[in-house]
Amino acid sequence: MISPSKIGFVVACCLAAYASPILEVDDVVKHAWLTVPQGWVDIGPPPADYIVDLKIALKQGGFEDLVGLLHEISDPLHPSYGRHLSKREVEELIAPDQSTHTIIQDWLVSHDISLTSASYSPARDWLSLPAPIAITEKLLSAKYRTYEHLSTGEQIVRTLSYSLPVALHAHVDLVHPTTMFDRMKAMRTTYMLDAALPAAEDIPLSCNTTVTPACLQALYRTSGYVPQAADKGNKIGVAGYLEQARIHASLIPQFRPDTVGANVTIVSVDGGLNDQSLPGTEADLDVQYTEGLTYPTPNYYYSTPGTAPTINDSVTPPQRDEPYLDWLNYVLALPDEEVPQVFTTSYGGDERSPMNGQCTCPSPFRTRSSVIEHPITRVCGMFAQLAARGSSVIFSSGDGGVRAGTCETNDGTNRTLFQPVFPATCPYITGVGATYQIAPEKGIYFSQGGFSRYFDRPVWQAAAVPPFLAKLGTTYAGLYNLSGRAVPDVSAQGYGFQVVVGGQVESVGGTSASSPTFASIVSLLNDYRIANGRPSLGWLNPLLYSIGVSGFTDILLGNNPGCGTTGFNATEGWDAITGLGTPDFVKLQELLGFI
Repeated sequence: MISPSKIGFVVACCLAAYASPILEVDDVVKHAWLTVPQGWVDIGPPPADYIVDLKIALKQGGFEDLVGLLHEISDPLHPSYGRHLSKREVEELIAPDQSTHTIIQDWLVSHDISLTSASYSPARDWLSLPAPIAITEKLLSAKYRTYEHLSTGEQIVRTLSYSLPVALHAHVDLVHPTTMFDRMKAMRTTYMLDAALPAAEDIPLSCNTTVTPACLQALYRTSGYVPQAADKGNKIGVAGYLEQARIHASLIPQFRPDTVGANVTIVSVDGGLNDQSLPGTEADLDVQYTEGLTYPTPNYYYSTPGTAPTINDSVTPPQRDEPYLDWLNYVLALPDEEVPQVFTTSYGGDERSPMNGQCTCPSPFRTRSSVIEHPITRVCGMFAQLAARGSSVIFSSGDGGVRAGTCETNDGTNRTLFQPVFPATCPYITGVGATYQIAPEKGIYFSQGGFSRYFDRPVWQAAAVPPFLAKLGTTYAGLYNLSGRAVPDVSAQGYGFQVVVGGQVESVGGTSASSPTFASIVSLLNDYRIANGRPSLGWLNPLLYSIGVSGFTDILLGNNPGCGTTGFNATEGWDAITGLGTPDFVKLQELLGFI
């Protein structure tokens, strides 16, 4: 049994009589479900001595100011373009007001909780502390239960409702883990190869179905570029989850012989593993292609736990069910010089899954007034912090066509509804769809695209997206959010990638192949800029949708079926299967090299 004293939890008994005005009013529900969310079943109470690793998101002081500055430094037509913020500047902008810290401390002390075991994020906008389950339930007027996912057997400890004193609602965005039932998955699928098709000029015939780094270099015109800023601070990072191991001996020497002897720096985040006896296809795919396309640029692989283990005894399991928070807090705490200029991630989940059930309070599906109270919007804001510091954050758009997991609404009516994938829908992230074949490239059927139900369409999509909607007309009316942030932003090859896993070559596909490919192109552009005394590109989206458009090859063929429909079609201009198209490095180099 783990006792509170063994984990450093302190009960301040002498403060039991502490009087605080926030105790003079009843608690008010912050968030609650009417029923257990779809796909989960209540299997009983957690162990009596279970420890909850509470994370309290405090109201940030100047997030809107941060976003305003981020738009300025990311707009190629603004005088401040490229003037990325420092770690200190970001933290000073978003730091909560002291009154927030004071009232939170009063609240905790009123429940006989000392802050001795608490810790803060670098900006002091997240408060973390371990608390016994009984104390947590009293603190949040909640009743925690253990829930098991019907298809995976994954177990998590959650509550269907939690409350806070009314005075705290203005100071706390959310508390986690409470009512968020989320599942992360890797964007990866394995496919059989098709018969050979005609090849494009100067690109081998085999590249139509068997993709190697050399194929991508030829297709996206990076073959003639040799990185120049490897010793000037340019870096690329791969974020890995779900205990995926990247195997040191698998750097595809047969596909890129000059990388023999190259190494990737492995970074463990919050106990993340990199077990060399357990090769992971996703990890090897990501790293082999970022290394194969950007060598000798330094590559970093961040291993973050992402699966909550089975809860089968009284020992507290590691709470790894919201790994984005752990990864972001880790990266945001790094000194500026240690943060890679581009990150790629091939994981995501149904955008609606954090809200998967019938809610008794306002939700983003009914009003946007409560959006900030939900984890995905707060996590999206953390990506904005990273972008403000000069990093481009790239995510796979998903592998479900127009669906992610399920096509049904979560309002009890079970209506058909297209589902995009988060985090790709976060506006501070560049979402990457998938193509296949090379003469010409086509949007592949699994390339996920659509429109967010959490995030409004940003101003930088105001010109690109409406023409697509006009062509669509009333087709699929009611199945998607007409005014939502549109994904994907861009696309890249995502089929037939040759990956060495456990010493064997596998052929894999998915937008998880597209994301590291596009991120590598961005890294090479950063290399060119840094070598010529320019800053990194940072947040890409305002740039891509303005002067960057002509640096992409428009994809005109393909569709992404799902939910009983043929999905969206690739068409001239932006579309919801391939975005703006696939990158042409030489054109982008000319357009973006010296702005």
